[in-house]
Amino acid sequence: MTGVLTATCIAILVVMAMALARALKAPTVYDRILGVNMFGTKTVLFIAVVGYMTGRPDFLDIAIVYALISFIGMVAVLRFFEYTAPIE
Repeated sequence: MTGVLTATCIAILVVMAMALARALKAPTVYDRILGVNMFGTKTVLFIAVVGYMTGRPDFLDIAIVYALISFIGMVAVLRFFEYTAPIE
C-alpha cells in the first residue's frame, strides 16, 4: 500500500511541475491564472495524500484551509483583472 501512495505522491509532484511550467510560460494572463489554480489544487491533493501516508489526519484541516485561501485568492485576482482589463 505504501508503494502505491509513494507513486501517487510522485505523480502529483510531476503534475505540479507541469502546472508550474504552464503558469510561467502561458501566452495570456488567464492561462497563467489557470496554471496557478491547478498548482493550488494539486497542492491540496498532495497535502491530503501525505497526511494519509503519515497517519496525521490534521493535515486534512491544513489542506482544507489551503483550498479556501486558494479559492479566495483566485476570485480576488480574477476580479482585479476583470476591472483592469484594457478596453479593446
